Amino acid sequence: MEGQGPSVDLSKIKRGPIVVALIIGAFVAILNETLLANALPDLMKEFAVSYSTIQWLSTAYMLVIGVLVPVTAVLQLWFTTRQMFLSAMILFFVGTLISAFAPEFGVLLTGRIVQALGTGLMLPVMMNTILVIFPPEKRGGAMGLMGLVIMFAPAIGPTVSGLILDSLEWRWLFYLVLPLALFSILFAAGFLKNVSTLTKPKVDVLSILLSTIGFGGVVYGFSKSGEIGWSDPEVYWTIIVGIVALILFVWRQLLLKEPVMDLRAFKFPMFTLVTILLFVVMMTLFSTLTLLPLFMQGALLMTAFKSGLTLLPGGVVNGIMAPVSGKLFDKFGPRLLVVPGLVIVCVAIWMFTGINETTSNGYIILIHIIMMVGISAVMMPAQTTGLNQLPRNLYPHGTAIMNTLQQVSGAIGTALFISIMSNRSKDYLSKSSDPTNPLEAAKGMVSGLHSAFWIGLAIGVLALILGFFVKRTKSPDQDAGIQAEGQPKPARASH
Repeated sequence: MEGQGPSVDLSKIKRGPIVVALIIGAFVAILNETLLANALPDLMKEFAVSYSTIQWLSTAYMLVIGVLVPVTAVLQLWFTTRQMFLSAMILFFVGTLISAFAPEFGVLLTGRIVQALGTGLMLPVMMNTILVIFPPEKRGGAMGLMGLVIMFAPAIGPTVSGLILDSLEWRWLFYLVLPLALFSILFAAGFLKNVSTLTKPKVDVLSILLSTIGFGGVVYGFSKSGEIGWSDPEVYWTIIVGIVALILFVWRQLLLKEPVMDLRAFKFPMFTLVTILLFVVMMTLFSTLTLLPLFMQGALLMTAFKSGLTLLPGGVVNGIMAPVSGKLFDKFGPRLLVVPGLVIVCVAIWMFTGINETTSNGYIILIHIIMMVGISAVMMPAQTTGLNQLPRNLYPHGTAIMNTLQQVSGAIGTALFISIMSNRSKDYLSKSSDPTNPLEAAKGMVSGLHSAFWIGLAIGVLALILGFFVKRTKSPDQDAGIQAEGQPKPARASH
């Protein structure tokens, strides 16, 4: 197998083509996450299914990624960079093809699950490759470029899909992605090189089973709670089973000599701090991106396309800022970016607590841009700081841990904020003298939104407190005088 041996020589690797190959693949896969949101009403009519059924197109996508990402750490030690990335993109292409020609809902859902398998495999590979091919002092800029894609692609998704759906049928959302996915496969086949060191550890099937039940149960339970309520046994039992499985999973990883997800990454304090910080920030980000379209379409009576357009400027600004914050990180370190960034995020959330049914479109665009500037100053610098502290043999595990917890935090944040909003709206309408009046319904939604954003502000302040403890880190590999590029990795400690 390619790339096997004690180490891969990175001294002659051309970084540019590798980064371009990763960016094209990531853009295509991540764009797809939000591309379908505007098409859900059309798909409900096409396949004659209910809202709770159609939601599975989004829930299953998140669920598969949440289940698959933890396993990628061990997969990256068995398969080369090329094998992992090309497999991911081929799966994504096949899933897109199935979805494009789906004759019924079940086939479309199958296509989405296959797409999600590709996306779940690719994201950790992308981040791990950046860590391996760039020395710590240049990683900020490279991670910033990835940040551009990770934030820009989902931001333009609703706008692009709105444009397509205005003039073409929903299948074009998949037809137009097919050539992009094919180009990504061909480009990666030509230019992507193997950079991973293969150790082929023993695979513990029980760990994978516990991880799947654990992360799957938590993501599924929280995702369903917004739809069927917290009191439904399906919600609380899946969350309970998920948490129990996760406790057993963690316990097993600590006992194994070659764990599926090496939790020794948490022995590094800056990695632990940043992981908690990002969990909190991602809860706020995901929930805001869910609440705002609901508010704009429910209270301001915008179309899906117009609400997508309203969120576009913030997404574009975030995409532009990500590489800039990466370069600033390389020069000045994380604290100069993370703390001011979190202050900006808190200010934006506080401004959101004052919006109502008379708020202008321009004001929402302004607050959203302010929030996205703050997020771009936090995300990649914090992530790079945490991962920089790890020794090279823990890179696949560190990236898998961060990506998994971000998926879980997205599911928890979205469910938590939607349930706060809907419960507060119900309370308002139950006390209203005319609950059937559309104006009262809008006011109820605003009341719910305010409650959700006040909770969001409290979470944002918690993130800000954590941000004061973030500082520049060095890998133990550097301390040992081992060069980041092309040198053998340190022997793995036996526990």
